[in-house]
Amino acid sequence: MNFEIICIGRLKDRFFEQASEEYVKRLGAFGKVRITELPAAPLPQEPNEKQIRAALEKEGAQILAHIPKGAAVYPMCIEGKQLSSEELSAELSAAANAGMGTAVFIIGGSCGLDETVKKAGKLRLSMSRMTFPHRLARVMLLEQIYRAMMIAEGRPYHK
Repeated sequence: MNFEIICIGRLKDRFFEQASEEYVKRLGAFGKVRITELPAAPLPQEPNEKQIRAALEKEGAQILAHIPKGAAVYPMCIEGKQLSSEELSAELSAAANAGMGTAVFIIGGSCGLDETVKKAGKLRLSMSRMTFPHRLARVMLLEQIYRAMMIAEGRPYHK
């Protein structure tokens, strides 16, 4: 299975880049990995609801344009379902067995994801009810995808 992470914003800290690169390298044993970084829509320092909505719509259009046809799409959002590592492994295995060759995970910007992106997903996922910086969320997501693949292969990383 191939993996794609579509995210709003870039990694700016070298330690997040290094951690991300490490998990991308490890995931290479299971398929191709692509990370697509899209620019955040500009917002004023204290945006109002209308400005936030417009920014989310703009970012959403960019995201939707990058989702490959036939992919299993997993928007990451606070109201998403929280899965254990084993459940994520089973979900990805089921998607692969259903003929979906690519799993796409979407990480929004600081204001979240537009509803059109959330509706495009197979399953909305949440890492936690806690809030994490999006840069850290990317590393955490890559690690969990790697863990899920190791579980599916019956390899000892998980324990």
